[in-house]
Amino acid sequence: MAAITAIDDVRVFRGDGLTAPRRVFVDGGEIVADGIPDVVVAGAGKFLLPGLIDSHVHTLGRDDLANLARSGVTTGLDMATWPLPFVTEMRAQAGVAQIRSATTPAVGPGGNHAKMPGFPADGIVTTPQEAHAFVERRIADGADYIKIVTEAAPPEGMDQTTVNAVVEAAHERGLLVVAHSITTGAFRVAVEAGVDISTHAPLDAVLDDDTVVRMRDAGMVSSPTLTMMKGIAGARAGAGLKYEYARDTVTKFHEAGIRLLVGTDANSAPGVPFAPRHGTSFHAELELMVEAGLTPVEALRGATTLTARTFGLDDRGAIEPGRRADLVLVRADPTADITATRAIDGVWIAGERVR
Repeated sequence: MAAITAIDDVRVFRGDGLTAPRRVFVDGGEIVADGIPDVVVAGAGKFLLPGLIDSHVHTLGRDDLANLARSGVTTGLDMATWPLPFVTEMRAQAGVAQIRSATTPAVGPGGNHAKMPGFPADGIVTTPQEAHAFVERRIADGADYIKIVTEAAPPEGMDQTTVNAVVEAAHERGLLVVAHSITTGAFRVAVEAGVDISTHAPLDAVLDDDTVVRMRDAGMVSSPTLTMMKGIAGARAGAGLKYEYARDTVTKFHEAGIRLLVGTDANSAPGVPFAPRHGTSFHAELELMVEAGLTPVEALRGATTLTARTFGLDDRGAIEPGRRADLVLVRADPTADITATRAIDGVWIAGERVR
């Protein structure tokens, strides 16, 4: 029989602020309303967050998931990983962050992604007629959402009609669509197609007001991955790419009321222009989001409850009875100072404490 754990006298993040000191019970893998504890964790003067959710990672092995867990990131939304047997293996890992995955993304025939060594041929979509088959393959793979790359026009990227067709096919099957867009032009393609979530922020200019308004009116969500954008701009200095464009675009999103999620593009792939480290980069991302204009509470919401709600992760993202016991205990108040998320005192994944 699983032991019942109580975290005593702790203030709990509820999405809009903190509760008064209270006791939180964990029984097995779930948060429960009460119980007789076998283990009591001292929480006085500490703060309890739902397990953090990184809305954009790439998974190359168990070590990536272990690094996420050690930093309090208990769920990673993988935005492109293959082949399928590897994805299946990573989904089954215990004691580390749990992933959801897009499996193989949809890309154009001549862009950077299509040129990656080992990129699956069935991820290259060249015509609207191929869009339905692509989505059906991803459903067969068990993809949790569809990822598409919007980039330069053909012959590098997919044309607008093909992007539209991928989005339409995914929506017909009830799947969210996440679009990789790092230029203003790529954002416009994604907005025109009606994607649900944009990931990254433009480095070539601040996104124009009309496109921002269209995003807001369509209910689009953004995961800007400022950590990655800052790294790419630094690595490609002199190419006309500026981190400030990405940051100021996020400020515009925030002012417009566009929902903002916390994501890093963490990856450990060789040869990439920048590789945010799994886990530790999440705390840097929180800090960059606050620098872009979010309050600490808004950033924490985008790291927990809002991401869970956006991606339909109904079993996590909040500290309530019946939810999965993914928890992060920190020693200082992150609603007052976002850097406090780094002061981790304990992490639980499905009720098991990460050692």
